[in-house]
Amino acid sequence: MRYSVIAASLACLLAGPAAAADAPHNVLLFVADGLRPGMINEQTAPTITALWKQGVRFTNTHSMFPTFTTANASAMATGHKLGDTGDFSNTIDAGFQVPGAGDSLTPFLESDPVLGDVDEHYSGDYLNQETVMKAARLAGISTATIGKLGPAFIFDHTERSGEQTIVIDDMTGRSGGIVLGKDLQARLVSAGLGIQAPTRGDNGQAGDVRKAGTLQANIVQQDYFLSATTKVVLPMFRERAKPFMLVFWSRDPDGTQHNQGDSLNRLVPGINGPTSLAAIRNADHDLAELLAALKSLGLDQTTDVIITADHGFSTITKESATSFAATQTYNDVLPNHLPAGFLAIDLAHGLNLPLIDPDTKYTAVATDAHPFKGDALIGGTKEHPSVVVAANGGSDLVYIPDGNQELARKVVEILSAQDYVSGLFVSDDLGPIPGTLPISAIDLKGSAVTPIPSIVVNFRSFSTGCADALTCGVEVADSVLQQGQGMHGSFSRADTIIIGGALGPDFRTAFVDAAPTSNADLGKTMAHILNLKIPDVGRLVGRVLLEAMPNGAMPAWTSTTQVSDHDANGQVTIVATQSVGDVRYFDAAGYVGRTIGLPDPASLQEHR
Repeated sequence: MRYSVIAASLACLLAGPAAAADAPHNVLLFVADGLRPGMINEQTAPTITALWKQGVRFTNTHSMFPTFTTANASAMATGHKLGDTGDFSNTIDAGFQVPGAGDSLTPFLESDPVLGDVDEHYSGDYLNQETVMKAARLAGISTATIGKLGPAFIFDHTERSGEQTIVIDDMTGRSGGIVLGKDLQARLVSAGLGIQAPTRGDNGQAGDVRKAGTLQANIVQQDYFLSATTKVVLPMFRERAKPFMLVFWSRDPDGTQHNQGDSLNRLVPGINGPTSLAAIRNADHDLAELLAALKSLGLDQTTDVIITADHGFSTITKESATSFAATQTYNDVLPNHLPAGFLAIDLAHGLNLPLIDPDTKYTAVATDAHPFKGDALIGGTKEHPSVVVAANGGSDLVYIPDGNQELARKVVEILSAQDYVSGLFVSDDLGPIPGTLPISAIDLKGSAVTPIPSIVVNFRSFSTGCADALTCGVEVADSVLQQGQGMHGSFSRADTIIIGGALGPDFRTAFVDAAPTSNADLGKTMAHILNLKIPDVGRLVGRVLLEAMPNGAMPAWTSTTQVSDHDANGQVTIVATQSVGDVRYFDAAGYVGRTIGLPDPASLQEHR
């Protein structure tokens, strides 16, 4: 049985004498990409269920919005929110043509070469903030980050030599990947693993409008990452006999939920079919094996294990009654469905400006076509576009490079009339616009050095009607994926709520933490455990989760709403917010009736 090690592994993490008080404990951060807490029970994820019972369970959890992977990786890695890190979504306007992305202005950041290019352009560090793992490495702590391409590397993205922090991801052993140190290569070969990571194989097949996607979880690739961790990296760290920081980023269930073929063009079962459930079991199995390895190596009593997800998940809908793009005909899109790039098409149509695709060498988008990935430049020139759209999924980023306030108002007017929009956030520099809130209201304005979005567009979400709306959420998604497949990125509570837990010598036992927590808090908490003092460049920071530690006191927190003025269409943007002191947590946001989990403002009360 794949779960035979669970009970013993967890028990050993709780038993035995503590290490010397003045020696920092080890940290293992386990990220189950896209794992929703409402899907966890003893059948689907027995390891996580047992950890929650024996250690700390965080129940009031928050992903950073926009709820995307690299954005939340940047928060975990630094303890800072996105207004400071500048990693606003998986795809951004980088401010320059990125070589590793085919010279696109709108690169997808889940790429080691792209991250290197963006670092180089922004004085060696696009996050403009030292990561916890870099600080740990410089303090002499052993460091490794293993798993999903992109977010894993972000934890120590400025170290590319392979001789200091260990990086193992999808590109390991391939051109453009981070090199492996010679000693590590020899150990991998000796363990029978080889020095090239497997591809995702069938799990990477998303299908198309006529062909269903994968029916396989990402087992083969993750087994390689798991074996590299348990058979090579952790034994290396034990030999060194000093503290370590290890990140294990499980692509499942995210990658499988995106690509699953259980529900092609159907909202039910959506992301709750058998293939998605297999992916949840895969992630849980990997956590069980990591705990067993800690036990067998004698590292269990001195290691703090923290579990989280980068975001929640929703099923995709491609339906709209107002979109011009949905009235057009495309070879790869069902009739009356939204194509990838629908937001850019609708804006170009409304503004009567030409559309070019930065992901196809800046070619013009024909009237019977859509942008290849959804990204687009609208008006102006290749070098100086009037509008840039970075398509991401459950939300999009719109940039107006010259800061034209009149143009921004026109864009807002066009978008607020669309039935797929649920809330608009506008750069503070553009001034107040009715129906919108400033990006500072959701902590997107800080010390970031990358271009700041002019308008952040949240898409509509709703439930299919199951008992727990957060497990059967649906959202409009600007994506090449199909209706019935999976996405995230919205301000729905189904996308902002994530798993959270902790177990180890620095955490309480059998404790439910109901205070609001976020992925930025995890960065600060890991730094605290490792006794690291990291200067903050920006001020949008998380907090140390002291209440989850022995003798920690529960903090007070409040719940409030922020509400915009009405626009000409009668729409208002609302944000449901919780606060612990000056640290804010955003539950959900959007237009009334168009966002899952967005409460009536009058229903929110103060919590003490």
